[in-house]
Amino acid sequence: MTSASGGAEMIDWNLAVATAVRLARPGPRIGRDEARAAVAELRRHAAEAERHVREYTGMGSASAAGTPVLVVDRPGWVRANVAGFRTVVRPLTEKLAARREGGGLGAAAGAAGAKATGVEVGVVLAFLSAKVLGQYETFAPAELPSAPDTPEGLFDQPRRGLPVPPGRLLLVAPNIVQVERELDVAPHDFRLWVCLHEETHRTQFSAVPWLRDHIQSEVQDFLAQTDVDPAAFLERLREALGGLPVPGLGGTRREGGVPSVTDLVQTPAQREILARLTAVMSLLEGHADVVMDGVGPAVVPSVAEIREKFQRRRDRGSGRLDLALRRLLGMDAKLRQYQDGAVFVRGVVERVGMDGFNRVWTSPNTLPTKEEVHDPASWVARVIG
Repeated sequence: MTSASGGAEMIDWNLAVATAVRLARPGPRIGRDEARAAVAELRRHAAEAERHVREYTGMGSASAAGTPVLVVDRPGWVRANVAGFRTVVRPLTEKLAARREGGGLGAAAGAAGAKATGVEVGVVLAFLSAKVLGQYETFAPAELPSAPDTPEGLFDQPRRGLPVPPGRLLLVAPNIVQVERELDVAPHDFRLWVCLHEETHRTQFSAVPWLRDHIQSEVQDFLAQTDVDPAAFLERLREALGGLPVPGLGGTRREGGVPSVTDLVQTPAQREILARLTAVMSLLEGHADVVMDGVGPAVVPSVAEIREKFQRRRDRGSGRLDLALRRLLGMDAKLRQYQDGAVFVRGVVERVGMDGFNRVWTSPNTLPTKEEVHDPASWVARVIG
């Protein structure tokens, strides 16, 4: 993997994938027939959820029909995310690589740094691969990454060379099965409930054509504002990752806690962009939570039990390592986005109904600000009048 300037990339993505796949914990013990049934049911639920979400929200777009829905295992999730993440951060890595070469850092030293960071990124991906239930991958690359076959083709395996429309929906079957067992809830209900949330994200982006480009523009502006010495950036990133209590890899949690990755490099301009992105993500996540619980009573009989148990699990985490990584990766902020965004969506719908709320999708100017997320009435006053 090389950058546009001809040098090695700042992160060895191949090594990141290999590390994550090697370290990823195995999924729950499940028989082949039961696994096949779970995968097939998730595919059916994804199709069923699309109809429920459109009817409840009043949103819809024919373009959703061309968006891939992939039921994957943990290694498949890792490969898909590395492909998308590499696409998004390429401008930053190329910028840092050019500065590194201009600063006279030798190729050998650069390669060593890229490998070290690749390993550490792989450790984080291994952790996340056991946490994510589903994901709408907004920035899927133009081609799906290649991956080895799984036995008897149990999971969907993206293939290189197949062009895809923007975005794709991933459902991580082993994690869904594991959580439904931990919560001791009805598998059929829980799987449909998860699909309702993820399908809402697919509907958001397929029904609002400008949304993907707007978010991508904000992300690229955020990355363009990064102006740090590449060696110092990598060292700070490795220090943050190395400070985590990962068994067998050394390092202990530093005093004062662990900073998030976005805390490592931020300028005043980046903080402004991040505030806008936070508001958008709060809207998207809160909207999905409201939809999954709004549709739930009609099609998921045990939705109240699932929500209560799932919320308790979401709040408490899984111990010291889990809490440290949640902080590092900004996952605590993401959990707040669910809560803040849901309060905003419910507050607007109570005042002006679902049709009035859908004015939020008119243009970037009608998206809520970070302040309006916490004050639905102010958004209604500005947009609805």
